[in-house]
Amino acid sequence: MGFIKEFKEFASKGNVMDMAVGVIIGGAFGKIVTSLVGDVIMPLVSLATGGMDFTNQYVALGDIPEGVANNYAALKEAGVSMFAYGAFIQNIIDFLIIALCIFLMVKGINKLKKKKEEEPAADPEPSAEEKLLTEIRDLLAKK
Repeated sequence: MGFIKEFKEFASKGNVMDMAVGVIIGGAFGKIVTSLVGDVIMPLVSLATGGMDFTNQYVALGDIPEGVANNYAALKEAGVSMFAYGAFIQNIIDFLIIALCIFLMVKGINKLKKKKEEEPAADPEPSAEEKLLTEIRDLLAKK
């Protein structure tokens, strides 16, 4: 029984819930960035490089069996050892874009926090002593 109670306390703490939300949002964010890279950026890079597709760039390190097409997908399916440098380049581009997006998000959040800190705080309610002194001042000013 103690284990279940301890687990409930652990799972209901704010940090665990925040982390869970972060993991879920991170997974969705990863899909968005993957689509951005694969569907937007890489076609532009391909256009700029004359139609070169990085993801299918490789060097076959083994013999290519007869009847197997000499392309990335077919060689991978046939189990031919390959130096797939194109996939590596693609992953580097993915990483750089993800890092840039995270940097921009953190920078924006920090800017919002800074603005919030700079906002003047509302004047605190005067203490009873200050109220009394204000009344005395006002009475003396009337004389």
